[in-house]
Amino acid sequence: MIRRTATAVFRKDLLIEWRSRALLTRVVPFAVLVLVLFAIALDSEPLVLRAGAGLVWMTTLFSALVIVQRSFELERRDGALDVLKTLGVDGTALFLGKAAALIVQLLTLVVILVAGAVVLYGVNVEPSALVLLVTTALLGSCGIGLVGTLYGGLVSGTSGRDTLLPLLLMPVTAPVLIGASRATESAFGGDAIDATTAWAWVGLLAVFVAAFAVAGAVSFGPLLDSDS
Repeated sequence: MIRRTATAVFRKDLLIEWRSRALLTRVVPFAVLVLVLFAIALDSEPLVLRAGAGLVWMTTLFSALVIVQRSFELERRDGALDVLKTLGVDGTALFLGKAAALIVQLLTLVVILVAGAVVLYGVNVEPSALVLLVTTALLGSCGIGLVGTLYGGLVSGTSGRDTLLPLLLMPVTAPVLIGASRATESAFGGDAIDATTAWAWVGLLAVFVAAFAVAGAVSFGPLLDSDS
């Protein structure tokens, strides 16, 4: 039952995104513009190469704020969350479905940003580093997506949610930003992080993802109820 409901919520969120094209028409141009502006501002090839991994994940986080706010704003405006709660939809299924849809969008964005970093910054990803890069992209997207869904639901019904969400989300996702940036830097061919250290950071990401997957599944429903 939980899997069927979560799948339905997942499909619904992705269908809304597919019809609106918000990711392609708003978020992606914003994200690519951030990469371009940082490349111009830093104006140093060695510095850009060193900072490229961090810029990819900082841009992903900023973009996630836009996606999360828009997703829950649509739910509140149409009264969809209230209807789902009235129908007795399980909070765990609702969390997992919305988180999965957000993760898919973030993973798509990360792929685009990594490609942008290769083109704009000249980073070189060796074939041997592809597994590390793909694993980091998946876990980093999951970490930001899970936290974004949890806190997005928490603040969706509060006043000042546009400013409250970044204040709550950014400190909590610091381990994700650090771990994903370090591992991505190694995948980009950086000399400061070796493969063993990079995989240790990936392990930290995995622990973070597991912790917030459990926390979100348990607490999302009660948080929505208390928010109403």
